[in-house]
Amino acid sequence: MKLEVNGLAGLDQAAQAILAHAQQERIFIFEGEMGAGKTTLIKALAKAMGVTEVVTSPTFSIVNEYDASGEVIYHFDFYRIKNLQEAYDIGYEEYFYSGNTCFIEWPEKVESLLPEHYLKIEITAPNESDRLLSISKI
Repeated sequence: MKLEVNGLAGLDQAAQAILAHAQQERIFIFEGEMGAGKTTLIKALAKAMGVTEVVTSPTFSIVNEYDASGEVIYHFDFYRIKNLQEAYDIGYEEYFYSGNTCFIEWPEKVESLLPEHYLKIEITAPNESDRLLSISKI
């Protein structure tokens, strides 16, 4: 599935389309260059799932937890990890295999640890305000 998002105004509609496409998928990985909008898209997805608190990037904490109308969402940012041991140290398995939704930024840092099935969202930025999203089930 491919989506074109024109500015921030199009994010809520894109989030709804992604969630509808995901169906029962619980693991979402986000790929894109620094500044492509991974965290911004995750904020829109979390809002669409019922999160009312402020969603921020877990760059330093590695994982943030949010309440989505009684369901749990885990948001990971693996950008700063130096090796796989750091993912083991935070107990990644308990999160990835919990049955809860996981949003994972910089998944290439933990590629060998990813579950067998997930939704991959590739973000490219043709200009400052628009984003192209390529969504595929793996």
